[in-house]
Amino acid sequence: MAEKNTADASQNRTRAEIFHFVFLTLALFIFWVVLSGKMEVKYLVIGFVTAVAVTVLTRPLLILPPERTGSWLSLWDLPWFRIIAYVPWLIYQIMVANVQMAWIILHPKLPVDPQIVTFHKRIPHPVGRFALANSITLTPGTITVSVDEHDYTIHCVQSVFVGGVAPEEGEGTMPAQVGAVFGIPRGVGLDRQETTDKGL
Repeated sequence: MAEKNTADASQNRTRAEIFHFVFLTLALFIFWVVLSGKMEVKYLVIGFVTAVAVTVLTRPLLILPPERTGSWLSLWDLPWFRIIAYVPWLIYQIMVANVQMAWIILHPKLPVDPQIVTFHKRIPHPVGRFALANSITLTPGTITVSVDEHDYTIHCVQSVFVGGVAPEEGEGTMPAQVGAVFGIPRGVGLDRQETTDKGL
């Protein structure tokens, strides 16, 4: 059994490293060709060699070991189609939040009701946790104060924004969407922990 696990881990690592090498080398080489605009053989060789060198040098930064992810993983091994589909939804949420923030700012009474919300959302992929924290920060009215593994502490300008990240019941739309992008069903790995009123 131990031998099988070792073989699986070795195969997984080999797959991650091959995927990383091929994807990043091609991406960097294409980027070189586009920027240089030169198709002479010597320039193509220089570009290819440079792409390979950068790929080899950045390997320790872009291959994640099992102790962080459960298996060897390349940061390029991502659900790209779901990520691309997620971006328009995020842009729409940012636009809606901008309107809500404009209303608060222009309101004569400036109806702010600051709150600190802490919730737990388990997303195994580190890029997923990064995406959730930054999506919340990109959306006006909410800022990710800290991330500790799967625990997120969020500052909300008004209670209306709390519902988007950690409502009293159910799951916030932002954690649910990011979780879905990385293959986590709605409501799985979620636990709202506490809300602190930071009213002025």
